[in-house]
Amino acid sequence: MTAISWILEHIWSALTGLFYIVLNPLTVFDLSNGEAVMRFVYYGASAELFFVFSILSTGFFIAGTLNREFLWRVVGVLEGFSNGVGRLAAWAGLLMVLQQIMVIFLQAIFRVSDIGLGPAGLGFERPLGWWGDGLKFYNAVVVCLCCAYTFVQGGHVRVDLFYAGVRYRTKRAIDMFGALFFMIPALLIMWHYSWFFMWRHLVNPKVNAGDSLEIMIRKGSRFRWQPETIGFSPNGFDAYFLFKVLIVLFCFMMLVQAVTFFYRSWLEFAGGEEEEGRGLDVDRLEASPAAEGAR
Repeated sequence: MTAISWILEHIWSALTGLFYIVLNPLTVFDLSNGEAVMRFVYYGASAELFFVFSILSTGFFIAGTLNREFLWRVVGVLEGFSNGVGRLAAWAGLLMVLQQIMVIFLQAIFRVSDIGLGPAGLGFERPLGWWGDGLKFYNAVVVCLCCAYTFVQGGHVRVDLFYAGVRYRTKRAIDMFGALFFMIPALLIMWHYSWFFMWRHLVNPKVNAGDSLEIMIRKGSRFRWQPETIGFSPNGFDAYFLFKVLIVLFCFMMLVQAVTFFYRSWLEFAGGEEEEGRGLDVDRLEASPAAEGAR
């Protein structure tokens, strides 16, 4: 009875909190108010947020059992979101290459110590080491923001012990089980700890995963923004808090994709083999005329 009471209490708190956020967004997201920021930090990895996530994802699934076309549209939107973010973030790979060329060229030929971007060099200027060290950030963008996109594209490596040899609906059942009992719980744990890890490098006083709401509110009276600006080297990349932000974005993107994968697996299970891959936006490379002639 105690467990049931705890669940019902948090479901009610989650619903009332969700309506409060929808009706009072300016109050909730007031970044100049220390107490509001600390409340946001606390609820960003709280049991209430978990129940909001559970209620919304379960609600979409129940609606999808009644109207599969509705759930197919939801899957299309969520997969389109993952694809869109991934395709945009993939351009960071090109920027990384161009910046590396710029650093090597200016260092080896012109022996410069600083690089400025802007008209006649008047603009954003940083030491050469900052530009070289900052290449890690582009790599992190590709890894964190393209992971869900790669999942949609089927690019992740699978360790297949018996999956390939089982029947179609058994595969879909395995996919649903994996998404529900492996992907989602693991990502929720990662979200919880990476959320507070990110905020520990953005604000002062420091916050902890075990802090209660009362402790957070007391810390709000001494709140100030203090993003981490210490790099690995004296003249290196000094915005390392962005890496922590990327970890949280990775968890969010993959959590959305895990739920979407569960939806798609159920729809393909219920619809049969003719529904497999329905609406899946997969990138394909067009064969060149020379390659066609060689074949």
